[in-house]
Amino acid sequence: MAFHRLAERAEALAPTSEAAASALRFAGGLFRAQASNAIALASIHSSQPFSGELARDLHSLLAPAQITLRFVAENGPPALAQEAKRRVQEAESVAGSRLQVCWTGDRPFSEDYLSRALLRVYVEHLASVKIPPLRPHPQGYCPYCGGPPWIASRRASDSSEGAQRFLGCALCGSEWPLVRIRCPSCGEANPDKLPHFGADRYRAVRIEACDTCKRYVKSLDLTLDARPIPEVDELLSLGLDLWAAEQGYSRIEPGLAGI
Repeated sequence: MAFHRLAERAEALAPTSEAAASALRFAGGLFRAQASNAIALASIHSSQPFSGELARDLHSLLAPAQITLRFVAENGPPALAQEAKRRVQEAESVAGSRLQVCWTGDRPFSEDYLSRALLRVYVEHLASVKIPPLRPHPQGYCPYCGGPPWIASRRASDSSEGAQRFLGCALCGSEWPLVRIRCPSCGEANPDKLPHFGADRYRAVRIEACDTCKRYVKSLDLTLDARPIPEVDELLSLGLDLWAAEQGYSRIEPGLAGI
């Protein structure tokens, strides 16, 4: 299961970085909770198959979602833990409405960390059983589920033009290719308006920014080392995100640390 693989990577990295240890330990625990959440969903699906339409499937999602919410309530950073505690106690109608608002795009995932974490389990299950999610697909977002890109990677390519660029989806965990000279947020393709920044401390990581929309995505160079899992390993370089914010850039979609 993908969540177990992500958890193992986060747990292996935690002892290697004092600065990122707390974020990595939380990420590892979150992935473990999502894995248990996913097992519960799969059990429900075996007798009551999901449709891919959240409004129809919602009732079946809410009880298993408590597994993830309780983990965050007990182990999350203070503000997030408090929010999770409130949501554990919410009426089903309120909990369902929260998820629906994010599902339809009326509220961005960047403003609701918990809904993104809960819906990811649902969407990854849909992908595993080849049921397409019936939700909006904004231009430049994930072609499978319409989720926002929260990480990028560069990988070796047979092309003479160098490494190929991929975006990673915050909702379903899949990847899709994107040309190297293009902003994932606004589509800007002028190289002069697409700077990238890095730091010697994080040799394989860079900020790929856009001076047109002032957004950015963090990118990991997997041609140097193919072992990292971008959405997990990016937690080691949170200093770059803090620096980018100081320069006036905002991340297209926050990572697991919420920035």
